[in-house]
Amino acid sequence: MPIEMTLVQKIAVWALPVIFAITVHEAAHGYAARALGDRTAQMMGRLSLNPLRHIDLVGTVVVPLVLLILGGFLFGWAKPVPVDYRNLKHPRRDMALVAAAGPASNALMAIAWGILLRVSLEQGADEGLWMGLRYMAVSGILINLVLMVLNLIPLPPLDGGRVLTGLLPARLAYRFSRIEPYGMVILVVLMATGLLGKLMFWPLSIAEYSLFSALGIASGGMLLSGS
Repeated sequence: MPIEMTLVQKIAVWALPVIFAITVHEAAHGYAARALGDRTAQMMGRLSLNPLRHIDLVGTVVVPLVLLILGGFLFGWAKPVPVDYRNLKHPRRDMALVAAAGPASNALMAIAWGILLRVSLEQGADEGLWMGLRYMAVSGILINLVLMVLNLIPLPPLDGGRVLTGLLPARLAYRFSRIEPYGMVILVVLMATGLLGKLMFWPLSIAEYSLFSALGIASGGMLLSGS
């Protein structure tokens, strides 16, 4: 972004985009599971777009806030929505669809924030309320594209790993799923070494270019450059 913001301004700009990006992602899993026959999330009161039902104090609040203060790679998580694969008609296929619903929801939210960005630019984004909405829209696009690309990495327990598990032949799927206990450790190592950022750079660049081109907005690397 072109101006240097205070911590309070950063929180004001990022709070809603981050909370909704993370919690709607989880809710999407629950809605997909219900559509495919599993009502576990609904029975446990998790089938809701109310962020309060999905917020994880550490993953939804503390971690994004600390990363925002440090100026590093921004991500987070919510409380996982419970899914009982035994209630699904085609467990392996349907679990892949349930997993895919999360990144798909982030893609839709990125589009919605993109539309808001275009409107704010057309209305005069360099002053007053529209300027604030512009910054919030850019933040919304960025966090949703990051979560979409991150979760599509084929590494269990990320959504991409679960999708791949559902697509592989049963024997290979079983072997691949055994990586899951180590998945978060691998992710942390990739992040600490800077490899995660390099791995995600081109997918994020392509996603940003595609979104801005579709909406008729000249991005100029707006997201990845932080402007």
